[in-house]
Amino acid sequence: MSQPRVLIVDDEADLRELVEITLSRMNIKSAAAADLAQARKLLAEETFDLCITDMRLPDGNGISLVTHIQENHPQLPVAVLTAYGNAQAAVESLKAGAFDFVSKPIDLSMLRKLVDTALKLKPGAGAGGEKDDGPLLGHSPGMDNLRALIERLSRSQAPVHIAGESGTGKELVARLIHTRGPRASGPFVPVNCGAIPNELMESEFFGHLKGSFTGAGRDKAGLFQSAEGGTLFLDEVADLPVHMQVKLLRALQERAVRPVGAEREVAVNVRIISATHKDLAALVQGGAFRQDLFYRLNVIEVRVPALRERRDDVAILAENILARLARENGLKAPPPLDADALERLRLYDFPGNVRELENILERAVTLSDGRIITASELQLRRQADMTSPPMPRDPSTASSAGPQRAPAAMPAPVAAPVPIGLTQHVEEVEKRAIREALDKTFGNKTKAATLLGMTFRQLRYKAKKLGID
Repeated sequence: MSQPRVLIVDDEADLRELVEITLSRMNIKSAAAADLAQARKLLAEETFDLCITDMRLPDGNGISLVTHIQENHPQLPVAVLTAYGNAQAAVESLKAGAFDFVSKPIDLSMLRKLVDTALKLKPGAGAGGEKDDGPLLGHSPGMDNLRALIERLSRSQAPVHIAGESGTGKELVARLIHTRGPRASGPFVPVNCGAIPNELMESEFFGHLKGSFTGAGRDKAGLFQSAEGGTLFLDEVADLPVHMQVKLLRALQERAVRPVGAEREVAVNVRIISATHKDLAALVQGGAFRQDLFYRLNVIEVRVPALRERRDDVAILAENILARLARENGLKAPPPLDADALERLRLYDFPGNVRELENILERAVTLSDGRIITASELQLRRQADMTSPPMPRDPSTASSAGPQRAPAAMPAPVAAPVPIGLTQHVEEVEKRAIREALDKTFGNKTKAATLLGMTFRQLRYKAKKLGID
């Protein structure tokens, strides 16, 4: 294989020499330019595998060079050198299409990691066959646009925020961005931010040293360290408490974490992809989410369309799901949907999106016993049932954090033929309320807790106490 070639653009001769020496020790050839004009001339005359440019140049700035390369050499990744602590410049370069950025003074170990990652990109990378994590099915305009955006984002290291309703496939989108990019050989580490108890969050994210707190019997790597060289997927990032938002922001800015009990920070090489079904911008406006963290996470936003916005994709999704269910249940062939059943599915609003479609078809396969699936076997809820009024809750579950959303009324339980004690009666009402909330949210405990007007931890405690699986 021929030696990779890198173009270095900077008006400081000492810095150009430092980068050239570092690259030569990596067996990489380089060419240097002191300004934009010289850089454009070299780009027109030679072929490069990576461009590293300073943000400030005598005849312009690095953003204009990023834009020029995007328009004329779209397969060439560009890394931008920014002043230390200049988060705005770094974010602007990423928004313009830069592959990544490096802060000055340059940390050579981080520079080498960036170069290694960039050189793994090949022309047309990401255009290969489907990966094991499954394709995004459907040919609606929204899905075609989503696939094209995934391919473009897979060639960048910019933080991505994925917005969309529960059940739309946000984690699948994150995995595809990861597997189609240069970090594909590294780990993909997903974490549900709403499922970690507050007191354990810092240890879970950043790790801890042995003896740093009661119960810390050994050193433990955090999620950032576990994702080294790969991608950390922060699902339901809106559920992070404020104290963790501050610590996460620092980790993103410094590209380093400090394990609990450690005196020094540890550098990490991780791409961040976040997601939530909530309106993150609205939470920022309401003061529930830090604006500076939102600014760093939401460099590029990807919106995953709801299933009701792409009704013509329901048929191909159903066919694919039924084929998978047939394999899992040992059926010779997937049971087909009759015309009425398919039309009922197409017109259904799917508040739970693709996840709800999977649940509906799994139940229908069981009921049909391998025969043609009819509309009655789908057991679709009436559209009116999807917006039932709020339910009363036990005052003992009220959060001390402030007023909660009005809960939704539930049908009163059928009276027992034998009088029962008040405590048992209350427990029966709580069980019924929790089970119905879980049913409405298709098993999403975080969303069920919100519906019930309690925190995730309160729901988990109640469910365990009441013996609800």
